[in-house]
Amino acid sequence: MDPNFQKTYDKLEHQREQILGMIKNLPEDVYRNSPSGKWSVAQIVTHLFTAERLSIGYMKKKSLGIETLKNSGVKQVLVLGILKISQRIPFRYKAPRVIVENTPEAFSVEESITQWNKSRSDLKIFLEGIRTEHSRRLIFKHPIAGMLNAEQAMRFMYEHINHHLPQIKRLLNR
Repeated sequence: MDPNFQKTYDKLEHQREQILGMIKNLPEDVYRNSPSGKWSVAQIVTHLFTAERLSIGYMKKKSLGIETLKNSGVKQVLVLGILKISQRIPFRYKAPRVIVENTPEAFSVEESITQWNKSRSDLKIFLEGIRTEHSRRLIFKHPIAGMLNAEQAMRFMYEHINHHLPQIKRLLNR
């Protein structure tokens, strides 16, 4: 795997393991509790791995023509910086329609862990298949920010999870 991919993947994986550690022993009623019509921990976790799964699927599709794709540049660095800020402010965003339409009903704790393990394994396998000379190719499409490379996509995934982490902690009173 490209060294930059590995470093970012490891951060993303550490973050996922932190969340899985928080939920793995939760009783189902606590996991699925939805106070005042807000998302439950189950819905948040399902949203996170669904967004990841759909992102991987898109990147796989785009990578089929990776030779013809442009490289990322200064524009994407700036856009990623704006995305990071947007995810760090306590503001609610409406999930993109494609995510909403493709998010299943919240899974059990056990099934959520299984699904996220599979998604993350798919991401790792995908990243290992990208040659270093293609690491800057624009293969990820953010619904607002536009095209990013795979490492930038993972950085966005990291920020997206960090955006939802306070919700999970509040629901679990941590």
